Amino acid sequence: MVNIMNWRKSSYSGSNSGNCVEVAGDGRRVLVRDSKNTAGATLKFSAGTWRKFADQAKRSLAEYRLAP
Repeated sequence: MVNIMNWRKSSYSGSNSGNCVEVAGDGRRVLVRDSKNTAGATLKFSAGTWRKFADQAKRSLAEYRLAP
């Protein structure tokens, strides 16, 4: 049985940017990889851990945008 993940590129990754990541998930975990090296290492997070990370990143970005 082949498990094909639906990888999505970060919305912050531009077409010419060298710093791109892709994410995929199966409901239990979130996988993160370098879009330039898809055969390389993959980071694995529980869905809860990823949610906490994403929430904190969003809060930090909002605070940065509000800073004078």
